[in-house]
Amino acid sequence: MAVYTAPEGNLKVAVVQVGSAADANAAAAKAWSLFNPQAEREVRLVTAGAPGDGWEERVNISYETSPNERAVASATALREGGEWVVLITDGSELVANKRTAAISLVGQSIRPAGYTPESFAGRTANPLTSERVQLLRDFVAVSAETLEVPGVAIALIDKGKVVWQGGYGVRTLGEAAPVDENTKFMIASNTKGMATLLLSVLADEGKLRWEQPVTDLFPEFRLGSDETTRSTLVRHLVCACTGLPRKDYAFILADSGAPASDTFRQLAQSEPTSDFGELYQYNNLMASAAGYLGGALAYPDMELGAAFDKAMKTRIFDPLGMSNTTFDFEIGESGNWARPHGFDVEGEVTLLSNRFNHLITPHRPAGGAWSTAADMAKYVQLELSKGLSPEGVRVVSEENIVERRKRGVPIGENAWYGMGLMERKIADVSVVTHGGTLQGYHSNFYLLPDAGIGAVILTNSDAGASMLSPFLRRLLEVVYDGKPEAAQEVAAAAARLEKQAEVKRASLTVPGDPEVLAGLASYYEHPEIGSIRITRQGDTLAMKAGFVEGPIATRENADGSVSLVTAGPGLVPVEAVVGELDGHRTLTVRDNQHEYVYVETP
Repeated sequence: MAVYTAPEGNLKVAVVQVGSAADANAAAAKAWSLFNPQAEREVRLVTAGAPGDGWEERVNISYETSPNERAVASATALREGGEWVVLITDGSELVANKRTAAISLVGQSIRPAGYTPESFAGRTANPLTSERVQLLRDFVAVSAETLEVPGVAIALIDKGKVVWQGGYGVRTLGEAAPVDENTKFMIASNTKGMATLLLSVLADEGKLRWEQPVTDLFPEFRLGSDETTRSTLVRHLVCACTGLPRKDYAFILADSGAPASDTFRQLAQSEPTSDFGELYQYNNLMASAAGYLGGALAYPDMELGAAFDKAMKTRIFDPLGMSNTTFDFEIGESGNWARPHGFDVEGEVTLLSNRFNHLITPHRPAGGAWSTAADMAKYVQLELSKGLSPEGVRVVSEENIVERRKRGVPIGENAWYGMGLMERKIADVSVVTHGGTLQGYHSNFYLLPDAGIGAVILTNSDAGASMLSPFLRRLLEVVYDGKPEAAQEVAAAAARLEKQAEVKRASLTVPGDPEVLAGLASYYEHPEIGSIRITRQGDTLAMKAGFVEGPIATRENADGSVSLVTAGPGLVPVEAVVGELDGHRTLTVRDNQHEYVYVETP
């Protein structure tokens, strides 16, 4: 057994060589008995993962914890032949969220003794012929059907040319209008790479330097303390390496109508939880600040949001011919656009309102763009050509477009974050990529720079997230004649989603426990974030917290506490623990590394 302890001392990752065991559950139980014989936790969820990396069987097990514990407890059981190895993660949830890269590195690098990982080094990439394109199209169609994703758009690029672009399925569940290459999707965090591309163009224009302090360019910028503010350079805004944790609930739970300047207000209240360059910590507000900095430098006399929108149009979208890419929701939600879909409380795929996704408007450089497969293909062509438009016109210098790809902070095994882009080494092949996630929209793009091949995939369902990694795997299989593993990944993901929905539903009382609901106040407030309102909708109570609302379900936690959980459809519920403080009723909401206590207000 090897035990890795986080510097904070309250999180451990153990790799236990169990040997023979009857099954994964028995292997995990034996591992816990060796690692911590006193541990007594009830199993919450058991799901099978896809085989791979030399393992014939992979099983993920999570255990019951209570929200007030802020704890993680999980095991991954790996089998080769008759021998099991178990990875255990146990300890502080806050530290686990901060040190995801280190946990991933340990987990991803466990392989059977003597196993030689697959390598594509030295292989000549296959061109994307019509036959190989058809293999990828067939994979997308089957995967979407397996995962019940209503619509998918893809684009494939080879040697600078778009070899195929189009869609599968429908824009809206239950309707006939098909998805095609011009269907608009929200691309979420794929916006980040475009925003850093704006900074690259401005660097070419002499308006900024990557190593320049942000306050030299935007004196209003502040990041918690004077020391951290002075230390923040332009590249730090988009490196995910400054030590700032995610703070998404600060805008998910906020009241609507905030201006673009709200990004800087929130950053002024933020402090890093790790040193610069020490850890990968993804922060949307910093990426938002990067885009708005670019807008302010391009059009200093305009309001921040309008300046950014205009700078992206004039410096990026227009030069590339991305005529269907916009930050305007009125345009995005009109004509040929894909509606978002997600799971309801029973685990069924359903149409979602897009209201939730409007939350990104004040912070849109981090994830607010609408685009299409055809437009994204032009962006990928620019990346593959290192700065040339599809027509061969230089949009940005090679030096500054490639600067964004330089390996920065590690995010796992053979993976690094640059500036709004990631690089991964898969089977000794470099893949430059980034993903995007909003409610009901999941997307990714991939560059295989050495092969001159690129791909885009856009989906209109939360289940679409489970297509992204297998799609990349299938692309590599087709290009490099890799082992056929992608289909197994999709099958495992479909089974996992079904099991997760089943276990989640079993944990909830829907509608909520009448006794708990009768004891709620009608209005709770947090001084910095906003309010939570409890209202009646027919015979049930509903909860509204910022951009999340829905009927209230309740869950009794292992420690006896009770949580309210919004039971409306969609990826992001609000879970609030019922409590009391100084004689006042409270609701406590927690995210990555923050806690928000809402107190009843008359």
